[in-house]
Amino acid sequence: MTWWCTGVRWHAAGGPALCWYAHGRDPRESPLVYGTALAFRARGERRCLGVWRGGRRTPCPHGAGVPGRATRAQCEECARVDRAHSVAADTFADDPRPYHVYVAWFGPGLVKVGITGVVRGGVRLLEQGAVAFSWLGRGPLMAARRAEELLRTALGVPDRVPYGDKRAQRARLPGADERAAEVARVHGDALGLAGWPESLERLPCRVVDHAERFGIDGVVAAGGVTGVVGELTDGGAVVGTLVGAAGPDLHLSGGLVVDSRLLAGWRLEAWGDAGAGGEGAGARARAGVTVPVREIPAVQGGLF
Repeated sequence: MTWWCTGVRWHAAGGPALCWYAHGRDPRESPLVYGTALAFRARGERRCLGVWRGGRRTPCPHGAGVPGRATRAQCEECARVDRAHSVAADTFADDPRPYHVYVAWFGPGLVKVGITGVVRGGVRLLEQGAVAFSWLGRGPLMAARRAEELLRTALGVPDRVPYGDKRAQRARLPGADERAAEVARVHGDALGLAGWPESLERLPCRVVDHAERFGIDGVVAAGGVTGVVGELTDGGAVVGTLVGAAGPDLHLSGGLVVDSRLLAGWRLEAWGDAGAGGEGAGARARAGVTVPVREIPAVQGGLF
């Protein structure tokens, strides 16, 4: 039986977990615990994971390969099927389920607005790596979409923030009070706008902060981000101590980040001395890393 990694999953409560898929079997999860070793080696070729729909996974009909650097473990055909049935494609205008509109904060000046199904709670914000957020409104899908577009245009905030920008902020975040204040400011500006859809209920500002769940203190202690795994390769290993996680990013000792989207579609096996990369920093902490790593230059402060 071959088990394929499907990446990281967040739940409404608790920490992240690595997820696994095998055809004809129930999915499995491996909890990820900060302060413990993460040590694995990739085997074989990265494969398309097919399509997840209605609580079940349909295998890729071609068993297609996927490039190692791709952040989506799907071939073009399966990706098209996914997009055609996604909320983002606006193909379900008559969706009867309620949706939340939210403001998410990733760092100073890094704010976005978006929507998510009410039934999902705050999971979507954990998946995106939002350090803090607040709900703005609740209502039907298309009303939520209109509000999202209104906010983006009137407030000049995007609906996407690049992962590189999010990572760069995690080791130098302001305190919780400052984070909450910026979320509250955007929330107040948003609710003060004219043109909100009548069917969308406006919600009070209640800031949720994810710094503890993401292990931000551990990320800071590890030196932030000094390198990012660029791809996995057959036989390539990653060994280190997990110090934090945010969205799909796994932060390891020595400042190394593993984007778990790159793990999806691989067969992974436990590897070597799990503690080999747990001590020291820089090259010492990466002694067990044998996959391509993109080095991130240190951020220099002012000269005076």
